[in-house]
Amino acid sequence: MPGAADEPFARIDVARAKALIAEGVQLIDVREPKEIGEDGKIVGSLLVPLNSFLANPTTHVQGDSIIFYCKAGVRSAIACEMAAAVGVPNLYNLEGGIIDWKRAGEHVDYK
Repeated sequence: MPGAADEPFARIDVARAKALIAEGVQLIDVREPKEIGEDGKIVGSLLVPLNSFLANPTTHVQGDSIIFYCKAGVRSAIACEMAAAVGVPNLYNLEGGIIDWKRAGEHVDYK
């Protein structure tokens, strides 16, 4: 599922992310643990810091669809590229990350 400029992932907004999450798509947060205390996290997401994900991506992927997010959408795009390299077919990058999620009035958890 190529995205813009032949990226191996789709760049999605909060509304699309919510729909995919409701369908059961895996959600991975690639920020550092300390960032959760600062910005919160999307409920149900799995925290896998980007360096950990890059070191061993196959350990963290389940199924064939994943949404990645970070603070603003840059680190999560890198994670999407790596997941594509190990064969995950349906990848999504939450553009604007947790910042846009909160700006849209969506709930976050600080634990």
